[in-house]
Amino acid sequence: MNNFEFKNPTKIIFGKDTIKKLESEIPANAKVLLLYGGGSIKKNGIYDQVKSALAKIDIIEFGGIPANPEYAILMDALKVIKDEKITYLLAVGGGSVIDGTKFLSAAALYEGETPWDILAKNIRTEKGMPFGTVLTLPATGSEMNSGAVITRKETKEKLAMGGPGLFPEFSILDPQVIASIPQRQLANGIMDAFTHVLEQYMTYPIGALLQDRFAESILQTLVEVAPKVLKDPTDYKAASNFMWSCTMALNGLIQKGVPTDWAVHAMGHELTALFGIDHARTLAVIAPSHYKFNFEAKKEKLAQYGERVWNITDENTDDKAHAAIEKTVDFFHELGIDTKLSDYTKDYEGTAEKIAKRFTDRGWLGLGEHQNLSPDKVEKIVKMAY
Repeated sequence: MNNFEFKNPTKIIFGKDTIKKLESEIPANAKVLLLYGGGSIKKNGIYDQVKSALAKIDIIEFGGIPANPEYAILMDALKVIKDEKITYLLAVGGGSVIDGTKFLSAAALYEGETPWDILAKNIRTEKGMPFGTVLTLPATGSEMNSGAVITRKETKEKLAMGGPGLFPEFSILDPQVIASIPQRQLANGIMDAFTHVLEQYMTYPIGALLQDRFAESILQTLVEVAPKVLKDPTDYKAASNFMWSCTMALNGLIQKGVPTDWAVHAMGHELTALFGIDHARTLAVIAPSHYKFNFEAKKEKLAQYGERVWNITDENTDDKAHAAIEKTVDFFHELGIDTKLSDYTKDYEGTAEKIAKRFTDRGWLGLGEHQNLSPDKVEKIVKMAY
């Protein structure tokens, strides 16, 4: 096991009817900017619960943060923060709203001229404006980590940011909120969390027995509850296990002491930036090709995953590993998620070359756990995913 340090300061408030606890988490003298997305929270009762809990707090609202948090819209929110002298941020939404709030947390205290530099120049945020979250869509795990991904439409870029100053102070997780989420988004959430685990697990054995079993247990839980959640989102037992699995998939715990990959996300982000494909679905497009292309480097872990998560009993390591990839694709299909780029766009020709050039221009010359996935290899993986 590798050396590691682990600190996660986010307070989790989990369970039924916990939104009312907001009142005791936000400082009484705070001036709060309430951030949310397309307005679904006003239809499903979450908005009313939040407003009721914060009746005594000074609040200004900013809605309309899109599914891929857009830089230009966030800059409008940043102006509100500056003009209104906001002191605290509250994200009520899924990963996109929370990621957008993290950008604002960083940008509000950023002293440079262009906040996009936080992303373009990979500037870590040591201290941000304090914020909390009310999670409405389990998926990204952003409610308990310090990372975010922001999109810029004008340049068709999607870049990541982070730093220890971007952990939420608290996050409220009420599994009842998933009752009103459309099937497509539920499937995306399951897919997103599943791939988050794979990115931290599907590398090579390093003797981190407990970390492996943490990861495998999240995968097993997602496989078990996925059909129940999709069939009946009001099933509280399934919903609560789904929500907590999504949080645990990316709160930093399972990546400690082990090598991690993240190449699937790097390639997937480009597909979202270029074509507007749902983030989770870009992962489903890239992951199978990525594992096939890097089969020799990953086959021991693939075989272990096949045996422990999918109960594959083939004796031969290669056979077990190949079967594990097929089982994974089958699972994605059972979620109703397509796994080829051509399923999403007719304009896929040239995509691989475009992504490889972007990575070269950015100096991303070695992705993956061995940092040996050069842009020419990325090009081959993306072509395999057509």
